[in-house]
Amino acid sequence: MSNNPSTPGGPGRPKDLAKRQAILDAAKRLFLSMGYANTSMDAVATEAGVSKLTVYSHFNDKETLFSAAVMAKCEEQVPSLFYEWPDGVPIEQVLLNIARGFNQLINSDESLNLHRLIMALGSQDPKLSTIFYEAGPQRMLSGMERLLSKINLSGALSIDKPRNAAEHFFCLIKGAANFRLLSGCGPAPEPEAAEAHVQEVVGLFMRAYRP
Repeated sequence: MSNNPSTPGGPGRPKDLAKRQAILDAAKRLFLSMGYANTSMDAVATEAGVSKLTVYSHFNDKETLFSAAVMAKCEEQVPSLFYEWPDGVPIEQVLLNIARGFNQLINSDESLNLHRLIMALGSQDPKLSTIFYEAGPQRMLSGMERLLSKINLSGALSIDKPRNAAEHFFCLIKGAANFRLLSGCGPAPEPEAAEAHVQEVVGLFMRAYRP
């Protein structure tokens, strides 16, 4: 993909960025509806309304496109900026922002369907599971680990194992509700219940790591 997007003739995003987004949106729809093996680059190009050459100019192969689609979904709900700790912002507020975004992400229809797809195909194609893990969960864990390391160095919280703490944080947010959703045996939590859950987990996390 070019590092110098073409300049649009009028208001709006550069043309190549708009096409890249169209390709990602088409890829997410097709991977979820048709599965990984049955989704071709030709099909993605048709769905996105671009040429096959355009798809390849942005993404070298299907694996790269799948990885980018997973990253894009994560970035929608939990942008990298969430893992920053701006001066003057309480730690609890930073953690709440991350928790809310992550909770919305994992309980979204797209995320649930993607997880079901990976669980169904992972045993047949372990490489696909690795691509998914590195593009989604691992990137989020790494971002959280870096944030918690900074918080530990500041002395505001005592977190001697930031990676473990990051895993605990996200697992607590997932909770039993996400398992029920994945299993198809329960509805999504109402907004009030989801917020109460997030607040409770962040409060518990803060108490566990207070010096």
